[in-house]
Amino acid sequence: MLREQTFDKLRQLHLSGMAAALERQLAQPDIETLSFEERLALLVDNEWMTRQNRLVSRLLRQANLRLPACVEDIDYRHDRGIDKAQIVRLAAGGYIMRHQNLAITGPTGAGKTFLACALGQAACRLGHTVKYFRLPRLLGDLVIARGDGSWLRLLSTLRKTSLLILDDWGLQPFTATEGRDLLELIEDRYGAGATLIAGQLPVEHWHGLFPDPTLAEAVLDRLVHNAYRINLRGESMRKVQAQLQEQASSPGGV
Repeated sequence: MLREQTFDKLRQLHLSGMAAALERQLAQPDIETLSFEERLALLVDNEWMTRQNRLVSRLLRQANLRLPACVEDIDYRHDRGIDKAQIVRLAAGGYIMRHQNLAITGPTGAGKTFLACALGQAACRLGHTVKYFRLPRLLGDLVIARGDGSWLRLLSTLRKTSLLILDDWGLQPFTATEGRDLLELIEDRYGAGATLIAGQLPVEHWHGLFPDPTLAEAVLDRLVHNAYRINLRGESMRKVQAQLQEQASSPGGV
């Protein structure tokens, strides 16, 4: 009876990880060989790990990453312009803490979205809030938000996000309204959060995306001057993977 009361109290206190660990301990016949402090440490460690796992799961759901990518799965075998040491440093999240930006550019299929999502997942694992958007869709959401009165609330949510990922940057030139919305967004986040840009267009051509040179200078000055850069190159990874699969399925393939 006392044991059941203990389990009930642990659950009421939302200590489910500790309750599960205690249940496992009681099922181990040699648990008595451990001291009280050792057993308590195991209970606390399990509760901490349970809460960390819940936090990461929640952050990943909120991030809405396009791909289930992780830095451990990045392919370094092909010459694509990826510096493993740089990826390791970025995955450690220092640039997020310093509110710096990251620009990933390269041709179609080079792995920009995969790399962006992998770094987004790494940020979630560190406990940072992350949000992924295809930029054309976000710009559309901002237009709608202006009409229904939720524009400031949306900007506030984006400002509080530790890492904002904007994919498909530069697919087409921005309208005057889109340019002003981008300025508001980037200005709001300047010094408050990190922004990751992924797109085909090289950074040196971003200025031409804006209809107003003054607007372009204002946005890019805040976005690019403190940004890390990764310039991907080489064949489409989709094509490479398809060739590998074809070779593996052919007679005598490995």
